[in-house]
Amino acid sequence: MADKPSDKNGRFDTGLIRELAAILREADLGEIEIEQGGLRIKVVKPEAKAVHMAQAYAPAPTAPAAAAPPVAAAPVTKASLRDHPGAVKSPMVGTVYLQAEEGAAKFVTVGATVAVGQTLLLVEAMKTFNPVIAPRAGKVTQILIENQQPVEFGEPLVIIE
Repeated sequence: MADKPSDKNGRFDTGLIRELAAILREADLGEIEIEQGGLRIKVVKPEAKAVHMAQAYAPAPTAPAAAAPPVAAAPVTKASLRDHPGAVKSPMVGTVYLQAEEGAAKFVTVGATVAVGQTLLLVEAMKTFNPVIAPRAGKVTQILIENQQPVEFGEPLVIIE
């Protein structure tokens, strides 16, 4: 296994998370958790109905509170889209592919109408390409990720309305 769960910038070692996921599958476990250097990483099988597949706990850095001017409306962020009723979320940690191969047409585009079960994109994890399918029919109003972008479990990828 890797020596450190994160680098000096606090980014998590995705290789370690993938190794833990492989151990989880091989040993047919529901979850696995490790702690190193004050950081804890927990990996849970999606079938276990857990809130997060790769959930990390670390002390949050504290910064002095700055007075912010009042705002009229909160900006729409990926975090706020997590609870959107039309959000299609990543089923695993991996890398997103919006098309089957370089130069091929994208699976879906903004404005496209999709059917239940239609492939929206692929998530590559452990050298396996996993299709993410439309859980409902509707119109794709937003694609929140870029091609070949790393994603986390539960991260919103596409909005279907």
